Amino acid sequence: MTKMKVLGISGSPRKSHTTEELVKTVLDATRLETELISLHNMTINGCTCCLGCIEDNVCKVRDDYIPLMKKVLDADAIVVGAPNYFGRLNALTHAFLERFYCFRHDKDGQGGMKLSGKIGAIASVGGGGEWEMPGRDIKMYDIAGDDIKGFFDYNGIECVGVVAAQGAVACFSCGYGEVCSVSGVKRFFGEDAKISPEIIPCLEKQPEAMDKAKLLGKTLRERLNKN
Repeated sequence: MTKMKVLGISGSPRKSHTTEELVKTVLDATRLETELISLHNMTINGCTCCLGCIEDNVCKVRDDYIPLMKKVLDADAIVVGAPNYFGRLNALTHAFLERFYCFRHDKDGQGGMKLSGKIGAIASVGGGGEWEMPGRDIKMYDIAGDDIKGFFDYNGIECVGVVAAQGAVACFSCGYGEVCSVSGVKRFFGEDAKISPEIIPCLEKQPEAMDKAKLLGKTLRERLNKN
């Protein structure tokens, strides 16, 4: 039997935080061959629309994305995790997904897009808990996943599920979270909130998210085994 590989991408600029842990939980639950890549220390620029990839489906922007192209192509499934920043998918993950453009060209009209038919799963992280994004019918921790799903759809990747979790906004660690007038701690936990381990979100305090991540990994395995 051919071994199937699942590639996990943590698009958070912060290493070993909620996004990476959530992606790892999904990967571990697949019980397949997996690889986890964190983009936190990489330089990945957005697509420049140079069109240099049309003939050979190889991106010509020289940065840390180049070694990742083959990993994306070789994977049977891809799990992308990311946080939202300012109510949008964070820039690092957005740039990574923009570069999927090189896989879209089918100049001979024969083979279809290079990522078509792959299986995908999403780990979405936000700092706002139940707080909803003004102007969008979506909660803060679902925003990143919603945007990633759009990239999946655009590239023909079948999304088998999304898991969402609450992450710790940077205001918890900046040093001024209790006094800053625009603090995320105040916004999400009340004007008089005091920073303590009890209110700082982490996956261990979110058993439902952990269970859903494990179920998503199992779903990935079952879906791949049907192919």
